Amino acid sequence: MSNDSQEYREESDLLGTRKIPKDVYWGIQTLRAQENFGVSLVRLNNFSTLVQSLAMVKKACALANQDLGHIDKKYAKVIIQACDEIIAGSLEDQFDVDMLQGGAGTSTNMCVNEVIASRANEILGEERNSMSPISSHDHVNHSQSTNDVYPTAIKIATIYGLRDLASNLQDLKLALDEKVEEFKGILKLGRTEMQDAVPITLGQEFGAWSAAVRRDIERIGSAIDILKTHNIGATAIGTSLNADPEYIKLAEKHLIEVTGITELTTAENLIDDTQNSDEFVHASGLLRVIATNLSKITGDLIVLSSGPIGGFHEIVLPPVQPGSSIMPGKVNPVIAEMVKQVALQVIGYDTVISMAAQSGQLELNAFEPLIAYNFFQALKILKNAIPIFTEKCVKGIKPNPSGLEVVHRSVGLVTALNPVIGYDAASRVAKIALDTGRPIRDIVLEEGLLDADWLDVVLSPERMTHAGGLEPKQKKRKATSKKTK
Repeated sequence: MSNDSQEYREESDLLGTRKIPKDVYWGIQTLRAQENFGVSLVRLNNFSTLVQSLAMVKKACALANQDLGHIDKKYAKVIIQACDEIIAGSLEDQFDVDMLQGGAGTSTNMCVNEVIASRANEILGEERNSMSPISSHDHVNHSQSTNDVYPTAIKIATIYGLRDLASNLQDLKLALDEKVEEFKGILKLGRTEMQDAVPITLGQEFGAWSAAVRRDIERIGSAIDILKTHNIGATAIGTSLNADPEYIKLAEKHLIEVTGITELTTAENLIDDTQNSDEFVHASGLLRVIATNLSKITGDLIVLSSGPIGGFHEIVLPPVQPGSSIMPGKVNPVIAEMVKQVALQVIGYDTVISMAAQSGQLELNAFEPLIAYNFFQALKILKNAIPIFTEKCVKGIKPNPSGLEVVHRSVGLVTALNPVIGYDAASRVAKIALDTGRPIRDIVLEEGLLDADWLDVVLSPERMTHAGGLEPKQKKRKATSKKTK
């Protein structure tokens, strides 16, 4: 809806002159982006870390240009002040461009340039505008291009995000480890291909999940190592046109100081780092692995908690809400289901990122906005889901003793008889047990294959949960009586 009382200022570009609301910090390029790219309706300001990372890049570049005298110190000072305000969280609502945009991120870069220029002019005592005396192009974007600023900022934001994700995963691992200790003495039936297998402890089951999460945390470190290279100073296509060689060195120095990310280093081949996006594919692949592990863990929890009468019901998940609008008393595993949906969505995002990375052409990938959109969406939902899963599900899981007792009646126990009576005899015992429903122990005693005391040792579920087997001399122990077959 138009506002007749709105006051405007005028700004110009190569396509003409447009009216810009006087109270906004963005300028004409941002206005055109708003008119052209209202697609996802997910704005740049939905990702605060990316906005702050863009401001960090601009600050580092301004410091480098100031050191070399490429920008007047008075101008550089207020540009840096404006960047600091944005890094601190100010003006976030001004970054109002759609994440999905043509131009390889030019609209994003120009929005940042315009907001910084307008705020810098305001600090100087001038009217809010992005053109004079401080120009969004000539000063804020000096020695830069969208093609080195945008991917560098994405990498910085990704490193910050992965560090936060690692912290969330560490909390999840600690919660799983607590369950390992709590459940270490609780026997249950292991299953392979959803069929009865051999005994395991509930603690061992949680330990396997914890190990998978530990590997995810370790993988984050390797992803950050790959993301540490940036292409600031590459300008348009990686040839560093309009960039002082000393500027490139100083920009890296200041970028490390501003971000606190000591691993950052200028890419050896700036042309390569400008046109190729494989680092983002690698990082996205890591999110896919994390999602895959979370999907497996939550799927297992859903199965183990199924019931309470018609399912496994070996564990009880914390109830967080009623589960049905029609069935009274029903409680569903909603937290686990939510995490599994997040995992599936992350896998979908990864597929798009891979396709976008391979769609780059020659010296530039114009589809980095799609990479950024999907990556930060994936990172966001993972970072939001994992703490909920940890606090509202994992920490409150309890064993259900009645559901776990089935381990003592399982035909899977017969596996322990293999080294004592042989596979063929054990198979025959198992078949009889399955056909008749009788316990393995009763059949073995009736067959006279082992005596009672020795059979209790061999069939001990507790013994089966640990590495090692029977001593050779024990395997040769004879039954007190044996039927002639």
